[in-house]
This record gives sequence, structure tokens and C-alpha cells, in this order.
Amino acid sequence: MTIVAVGLQVYDLTASTFAVSLVGVIALIPMICFGLYGGMLADAFDRRTVALTAAVVTWVSTAIIAVLAWSGSEVVWPLYLLTTINAVSTTIVGTTRQAILPRLLPARLLPSAAALSGIAAGVMVTVGPALAGVLVAGVGFRWTYTIDVVLFVAAFLGIASLPKILPEGGVSRLPGLASLVDGWTFLRTAPNVRMTFIVDIVAMTFGNPRVLYPAVGTLLLGGGAITVGVLTAAGAVGTLLSSLVSGRLGRIDRQGRAIERAIIVYGLAIASFGAVLAWVTCSGTATHDAADANLPAIVIAAIALAVAGAADNISSIFRMTILQAAVPDAVRGRLQGVFTVVVTGGPRVGDLYIGLAASAFALWVPALAGGLLVVVLVWTLVRVQGAFRRYDARTPTP
Repeated sequence: MTIVAVGLQVYDLTASTFAVSLVGVIALIPMICFGLYGGMLADAFDRRTVALTAAVVTWVSTAIIAVLAWSGSEVVWPLYLLTTINAVSTTIVGTTRQAILPRLLPARLLPSAAALSGIAAGVMVTVGPALAGVLVAGVGFRWTYTIDVVLFVAAFLGIASLPKILPEGGVSRLPGLASLVDGWTFLRTAPNVRMTFIVDIVAMTFGNPRVLYPAVGTLLLGGGAITVGVLTAAGAVGTLLSSLVSGRLGRIDRQGRAIERAIIVYGLAIASFGAVLAWVTCSGTATHDAADANLPAIVIAAIALAVAGAADNISSIFRMTILQAAVPDAVRGRLQGVFTVVVTGGPRVGDLYIGLAASAFALWVPALAGGLLVVVLVWTLVRVQGAFRRYDARTPTP
């Protein structure tokens, strides 16, 4: 919820889509560095303690953003700094949490666990963005941030209830460069795991139009902050619905091929969203009035984003399952670090692409062109590495 509100606040202060994109771009390098180091910590120390400590940092950064809002600050750079800290700590939490699951569950239940994670994420991301849009429009940024600070306390409960999960071989000293090198050495010899990262980077770089939403709600579709919340939540609705009907996914063994098909559907859905924006722009039906929203266009755009969210979730379930089933526990934290950096850092590279393309051309260009580019690149990549399409979950090989 806070991230959506920060994007709205930055746009409110600057009226710049590029400035909104910097919320993600500035956090990219720190997320990569600390995401990788978080994976190293998960392989060296009690994973419960690592996750809980990072969650505390996330909560504190959100609380400081709320304090700034109550102080009336209109300076943008503290928002960039605090959202970067928030993103870094959230990355470490996600890395450690996913490295914990294979220690608690048998391999046959990992797809189901990934689907349940999708349900939880879908509920969180569906309610959060929608609530952020409604709250910002209704009570302003101050109370929006404050409510999120209170709600975030629930995140501590699940982590605190876990048992100690020490690394295999016991706790070691603070990891150094050699630990990171070991993880990358393993990845270099794991083509299937590596390909799961590559195709996701492609999808998230060229097919994640989230930084367009504030401008779309203001300049094209109308509805302002509420439209932003609806568009942001639409993808999460797709994630949630696909997770609820994901029981059959555990019976799919050709998981590489399933990932390919899911990402191609994702690219087509994002291109469809761009086509809606192009139609509104070219037909002269764009509206700047927050009270006079273009409801048909909003509904079609939201459906396209919901399909994209569902396809991305299915891809994520299989990518996560391959990572958890094919990677040894001794390096799982480090590989989870790479995975988390990809799934959280890739969209931030995409933020830069979307922001620059929208500023240079038109709001509809980056989504339409990017979605089609995702389809072409993923189709090509999986045929260059044919072994990925033949990956069989019954005999998982990294």
C-alpha cells in the first residue's frame, strides 16, 4: 500500500511519470547488492532471525514515511531514500522466506506451497493498491501511510511463529565474497535455473507498465487515484484467481514449457493493455476529469491486467518450484537471493524503460511495444535452449 501511495505522492509533487519511475530505479542497485547478501545470510545464519530483522527494518522505513507526511514535507528525495530502504529489506525478507519452505515441506508439496504464496500475495496486493487509491483520494497521504504502519504489524506474527531454521552444518561466520562466488559458480552450471531468471527478466523489463498508472488515471482514463488503485489491483486479482484454481498445476511435469506459455500469454495481455491506451488516445476519448472516468476503457484495461497477473503467477509458481526442487539446500539461500533480485529488480529496470519510452513517445507505446517484445524474445530464448522446454519435474535437474 505504501509503495502505491508514494508513487501517487511523487506524481502529485512533480507531475512527472519519469519521476515516478525513479522510485523503483533508484532502489535497483541497492536491492541487487543487499538481495544477494541476504541470500548469503540465509545460508549462514538462522533463517527465522534474518527474516524477522529485515521485517523490522521494513516497518521502520514505512513509519518514517508516515512521519514525513504528517510533517508536511514536499521534498521528493526522502521518499526515494526511504522506499529504497523499504525495498531492500523487503527483498531480504522474501529471499529468506522462500529459502525456508523446502526445509518445512516435502518436494511434492512445493507447487502447492508456491500457489498458496500466490494467494497470500494476491490478497495483499489486491487489497493494498485498491485501498491505497481509495484512502489517498478520501483521507490523504498522511492517514494512508499511518494505516499501513499499523497493518504491517501482522507481518511479524507469521515470522515470529516459525521455529529456528539453522543452515545445514550449523551457523557459520559472517559470509564474505567467497560465499557469493560459490553461489554464482553453481548458477553457471545450472542452465534450467538460469533460464527461469532470464525469461522473467525479459517479462519484467519490457512488460511491467505500473509507472504509467498515475498518468493514465490523470490524463487518459480519468478517475485519478481510484483508477490507479483499480489498475494496480487488477493484476493482483488475476494472481489471486489463478492461485485459487491452481490445484492442477502440481500435476504438470513439463514445467519449462508451461513457463514459456504463461509468459507469452502475459506479453499478449500487456500488449492488449497498451492497445486500450492507444485506442483512447487516437479516438479522442481521453478524459482529464477525476469525476468523469472512462469506465468502459478502465474495465477492458483492468481485464487485460488481470489476465497478465494470472499468467505471471502461473509462471512464478513453476519458476519457484524449479528453484526449490532442483537447487541443493547448501546454496538455496543464495539462489533465492538471485531469484528475489530478479523478480523485484527486473520491474525496476522496466520502470526506467517505461518512463523513458512514455516520455519520448506516448503513454501507450511502452506497453504495446513491450508486450509484443516479450512474446518474441521468450519464444526465441526457449528454442535456443531446448533443454528448458524439456525440463521434467519428475527428475529435477538444475
